[in-house]
Amino acid sequence: MGPEWVAIIALVALFVIGTVLPINMGALAYVAAWLVGMYSLDLSEKEILAGVSGDLILTLIGVTYLFAIAKNNGTVDLIVSSAVRAVGGRVALIPWVMFAVTALLTAIGAASPAACAIIGPIALGFAGRYKINPLMMGMFVVHGAQGGGFSPISIYGTITNSVMEQNKLPSSPLTIFLSSLVVNLVMATILFFVLGGRRLMAQRVDPNDPDTVAEDLHKGGATVPARGLGAAPRTGTQALGVRRDQVLTLIAFVGVALVALVFDKNIGFVSITAAVILAMLAPKEHKDAVRQIAWPTVLLVAGVSTYAAILTEAGSPEFVGNWAAGLGAAVIGALILCYVGGVVSAFASSTALLPVIIPIAVPLIANGGISAGFFVAALAIASTIVDVSPFSTNGALMLANKPDTISEPVYYKQILIYSTIVVVVGPLLVWAALVLPGWR
Repeated sequence: MGPEWVAIIALVALFVIGTVLPINMGALAYVAAWLVGMYSLDLSEKEILAGVSGDLILTLIGVTYLFAIAKNNGTVDLIVSSAVRAVGGRVALIPWVMFAVTALLTAIGAASPAACAIIGPIALGFAGRYKINPLMMGMFVVHGAQGGGFSPISIYGTITNSVMEQNKLPSSPLTIFLSSLVVNLVMATILFFVLGGRRLMAQRVDPNDPDTVAEDLHKGGATVPARGLGAAPRTGTQALGVRRDQVLTLIAFVGVALVALVFDKNIGFVSITAAVILAMLAPKEHKDAVRQIAWPTVLLVAGVSTYAAILTEAGSPEFVGNWAAGLGAAVIGALILCYVGGVVSAFASSTALLPVIIPIAVPLIANGGISAGFFVAALAIASTIVDVSPFSTNGALMLANKPDTISEPVYYKQILIYSTIVVVVGPLLVWAALVLPGWR
């Protein structure tokens, strides 16, 4: 049995064990990476560990550290209160604002993980404060990032269009961008109505008093206290005004966004630098903030990203992709490639996968009569819509910044179930919507 099959079987095994038993899948992935790397690929332990994504780990640590400080000093509550006033107290609009802002950031060139790292904790702060389903809110942020992620000036869009040009495929930047935006918008709409969006439409928050919620019961718009919605006692901005430490934290947020997005610096380094500066200014107040870093999520992502590198080293994705491209029926090969992109990207980097999987599709496009623009759009969407997975950067960020209203095991299970549905159904739906209509 070749190493590509050994790596695939080990992947299935660790996923099944991690789902059935309450064991951190990152720990299981480290074991699988060690065994497969040592005994199937003949790699040294140093080479096995070289696969871990230090960039991703630092991002998780830096962002959760910074937002632990912001949560402790009331800055997150301040941001939530201000945004509620901005939408006129309409709770149902809050998830859509988060979707739109994240989509705009990635559309103008922000890296998807950076946009999710900036917007995700704020969005989930809303979820905790106003009893919005945290799964819906977190996934709105991720789908927003992916929805705007293929604009012609975005990172994903630039990579995809460049690879198409290099492989002499017809350029279709708007087809790819709009296809991704529409698919992710549809996903968000489904989530909204399935996970309690209708209930949110009946809720109002007094924009001048974030601790009071009005529920529109179609009986004259009666106003009721927010006790049933888990609102905290009146504190912070309403009672005391904006404090100095909150102002400094807000400045830190703006600074992190500018340095990471405008100057293209690593979001992990920037976030942890801002967190350290804030901690130095108030060391006693923030001495326990480091304990609030999402360490179980760090282990999860570190282990899985290490195994993803082993999977690539074994040649498993390329093996399956070439097999799909060699099938007699081009349209079936296209479906298999969509699944390869979806499954692999759920555990690895979408940015790294796109330049690999698009060239594999060239023979199908050339000989199978499949529209280049729609096929590449299908591959691109299938390879990025799965970033809701808790093993990918964006999904891990949503897991790491869970609100206090839900336990970590429950929230992790919800994200895992949703991402599994997306991985299983998403490539098929994208293929049916984009590839089949253009197949001749």
